[in-house]
Amino acid sequence: MRRASTLVAAACAAALAGCEARPPSALEAAVMTRVKRLAIRGRGDRNPLPDTPEVVARGREDFSHYCMVCHGLDGQNTGVPFAAAMSPPVPSLASPAVQAYADGQLHRIIVGGVWPSGMPASRGILNDDEIWGIVRYLRHLPPAGSLGEPAVYGGAMPPVPGATSGIPDAGGR
Repeated sequence: MRRASTLVAAACAAALAGCEARPPSALEAAVMTRVKRLAIRGRGDRNPLPDTPEVVARGREDFSHYCMVCHGLDGQNTGVPFAAAMSPPVPSLASPAVQAYADGQLHRIIVGGVWPSGMPASRGILNDDEIWGIVRYLRHLPPAGSLGEPAVYGGAMPPVPGATSGIPDAGGR
């Protein structure tokens, strides 16, 4: 019995040794895009927040606190060292594939995450207005690279026009 257990453990270790994260093939990406498009509900859910510069600015601020670690400040992975190495890679939120989702679908993705990707659920972390504000920001993303690299990866955090974070700067102000 002990020998069988050792053989099973060795076989599992050998099988796992050959596993590695790799980008999905074109076929895998196409299939998963189609499956997600069909599986993610919320197509008819409407964003209750108005599409105003103030709401977009607040959405940008909320995005910069929760989402920027994986998506960069601009939603296009600028300065995120692991974005392309994930399997599947972290998508640019400005991509046609992401922008094709309805607002309600984006809301549901943010609330519930996406399995089997690295997209975590924000349920219990962000409130509904914050999530809907982030969806508004996603519809108004700035040009790639225009906001720099997230401070957590060595970049400077640019100010958010019209928003206040309440976090003092390095001088304590």
